Amino acid sequence: MKKVLVVGIAKSGISTLKILKELGFSLTINDIKTDESLKEILLSINGLYDEKILGRHPNLSEIKDCGTMILSPGVPTDLEFIVKAKENNIDVIGEIELAYRLSLSKHFIGITGTNGKTTTTALVGEIFENAHKKAYVVGNIGVPAISVALSCKKDDYLITELSSFQLESISSFSAHIAAILNITPDHLNRHKTMKNYIDAKSNVFLNQSKNDILVLNYDNLITRKIALNVSSNVKFFSLKEKVNDGVFLDGNIIVIKSKGKTMHVMDKNDIFILGEHNLENAMAAILISYYSGIGLDVIRYTLKTFKGVEHRIEFVDKINGVSYYNDSKGTNPDASIKAIQAMKGKTFLIAGGMDKKSEFDDFIKSFDDKVKELILFGETKNIIALAAKKNEFTNYIIVDTLKEAIEESFKKASKGENVLLSPACASWDMYKSYEHRGKEFKEIVSNLRG
Repeated sequence: MKKVLVVGIAKSGISTLKILKELGFSLTINDIKTDESLKEILLSINGLYDEKILGRHPNLSEIKDCGTMILSPGVPTDLEFIVKAKENNIDVIGEIELAYRLSLSKHFIGITGTNGKTTTTALVGEIFENAHKKAYVVGNIGVPAISVALSCKKDDYLITELSSFQLESISSFSAHIAAILNITPDHLNRHKTMKNYIDAKSNVFLNQSKNDILVLNYDNLITRKIALNVSSNVKFFSLKEKVNDGVFLDGNIIVIKSKGKTMHVMDKNDIFILGEHNLENAMAAILISYYSGIGLDVIRYTLKTFKGVEHRIEFVDKINGVSYYNDSKGTNPDASIKAIQAMKGKTFLIAGGMDKKSEFDDFIKSFDDKVKELILFGETKNIIALAAKKNEFTNYIIVDTLKEAIEESFKKASKGENVLLSPACASWDMYKSYEHRGKEFKEIVSNLRG
């Protein structure tokens, strides 16, 4: 019986265990967390594994008999035991690679980028649903791809949101249609350099051929440059230029140009979701869907009705004429800049969180006259405050909790203004996830009504 080591016992790790147990593998689990801190999870996976190594990394003697090591996305690939495993010819892969190997369907659509990938993935999924195409929306969006690998059929589609962490550990994975929405600095605490980060994102087209399609953002200089080094068929989208092969704006009209033929899609103002960044996301979704054989009528209808995803510039409530927005998924400065730009009217901005070694100068400079007050909390509160001082933005305060931040906004905001949670940082200093942070924001806002 082949032995497999599953590293990281979170959502994707648990789904991996269930599938491999069903297939008859001998399974060892590993997590840096202890038995005590994993007590509830261990109860839920009782009977799914044969051995466990918890509270530490395994040593070489414990892993040398493993044929395969499967990493959860949160596990850095440069850990010493992982490097040694590779040196000893152990097959080290991630959950996405495993799902690809086991899936009967090879109709994978891979969507990545620093920002916008969750919205784009969900939007593409809704277009496919409205077109009555059988598709699974999986990956970084919250449903492990491995959980559907054995149940999907040959002609089904897997619309897969892919983070840089997931893409680090692929080898044979290939998306027939791949998209890189944008690349801006992020996760440098993990990837160390921008080159490493770009290389990880670029793995989305690693195994593509000339028969496959790569969707790229022409307006992002990094993704435009990527087009010079690919073997697949590149389709650009652009808000600024009329590209020869792809999607662009002609005045307010979104246009597809393919093989010399020009087709009008719709007026950009008819798209339901707010912001120029969402117009970019919509353009990427148009290309992915069009080249999957979906008609423009279905694409057009979905763009007019799609209301976005939770935690991404999500309207929460209007209280005393003040609008509250939850953008907890704004986990880096560039994402939060886009949220600020999408606001209409003066805004009280709540920001701060775990330090990912991001720079905040451009974040502060994006405020213009729109941000009335900046309210900071979390691990980076003083770092962002220093950036604010440096860039001559002095109307900020520092608080200890999200609840305090919301209460301060509630006292000061006037009718017609906004309160926006867009942290520009990860959530793990104070919360389990950005979802956890966003849900707390919504609960506190709900309680403002008394």
